[in-house]
Amino acid sequence: MGALSEQIVELSASEILDFCGKNDEKLRELETQFDVKIVPRGTTLKVIGDQPKVEQACRLIEHLLNFSRTKNGLTKRQIRYAVESIKQERGEDLNRIFSDRVTLPLKKRGVAPMTAHQKHYLDAIRRCDIVFAIGPAGTGKTYLAMAMAVHYLISNQVRRIILVRPAVEAGEKLGFLPGDIAAKFDPFVRPLYDALYDMVDPERARQLIENGTVEIAPLAFMRGRTLNSAFVILDEGQNTSIEQMKMFLTRLGNDSKAVITGDITQIDLPAGKESGLVHAHRVLGEIEGIEFVHFDETDVVRHELIQKIIRAYDAAERASVLQPELPLNYRRNGRPEMLAEDASSDDSVASEAVKILPQR
Repeated sequence: MGALSEQIVELSASEILDFCGKNDEKLRELETQFDVKIVPRGTTLKVIGDQPKVEQACRLIEHLLNFSRTKNGLTKRQIRYAVESIKQERGEDLNRIFSDRVTLPLKKRGVAPMTAHQKHYLDAIRRCDIVFAIGPAGTGKTYLAMAMAVHYLISNQVRRIILVRPAVEAGEKLGFLPGDIAAKFDPFVRPLYDALYDMVDPERARQLIENGTVEIAPLAFMRGRTLNSAFVILDEGQNTSIEQMKMFLTRLGNDSKAVITGDITQIDLPAGKESGLVHAHRVLGEIEGIEFVHFDETDVVRHELIQKIIRAYDAAERASVLQPELPLNYRRNGRPEMLAEDASSDDSVASEAVKILPQR
């Protein structure tokens, strides 16, 4: 450890009370994150530790103070992201990221991006007419797209919102679903309903759906349509075929925007069928006016365990690629043996391979 360094941060009387928190719990959290000692004295904070870590801690404190003074503070998720950004020296403009706001009827403070990729996503939607958002679950792809759609509707930039999803089941067969087409399709679009009701009063949302201002439709029903003055969201885009994706993208009319979201690690198409989202990324990536925004586990805004789950699955997938699958071993009379079809013809133990037959 090098020589200790210290810096003084000045606060107002009200700020020092709010910043320290109950029993100085906020200060203890900062000490843990940056491995420094923070001593409150009157209206000042003295930060003590290794110089690089002291500078990082003071940088975060300044960010928190600036936002509390001008923009009513940051959320816990934004603070966690700011801590990681500063510790990893990513050089991100946190003020630019967190100061963005999407105004909505039920959100007094609007919806703000939580990460640099989310800020890039919102800027891409404002700038481009077709935006693809690719990344794992919980990164805000659908929620932010819905926020922008509602914002465009209430500000009269579009006349309607169209929410589309392919009717593909996620790894299980649900069987026959009762009711009309709307009732059958309802389970597939529930995440879109959830986002809509979080931004618009439920009664108002029902009126918008009933009068067709907000339309929710299966992807298969898009063929032959021209979508003018509409904000169109295609959710679960990884479960479209190449033909479906091409059909959807060519529906876009005048004064319209389309956002396509998807997670290419959770494709539920039949084996051997290429995802339309994967294909679109390969063939449309260089077209001006179309933008692809990529999210990763650092953008997850759900429970903090989701980041760890995504990393664990990624690590397991990489390990399975590096390590070939081994034949199944069986034991009989205490000896390891294997299936006859797993033993190669020139294997020295092929003659001892056990053929497992179904019992009659």
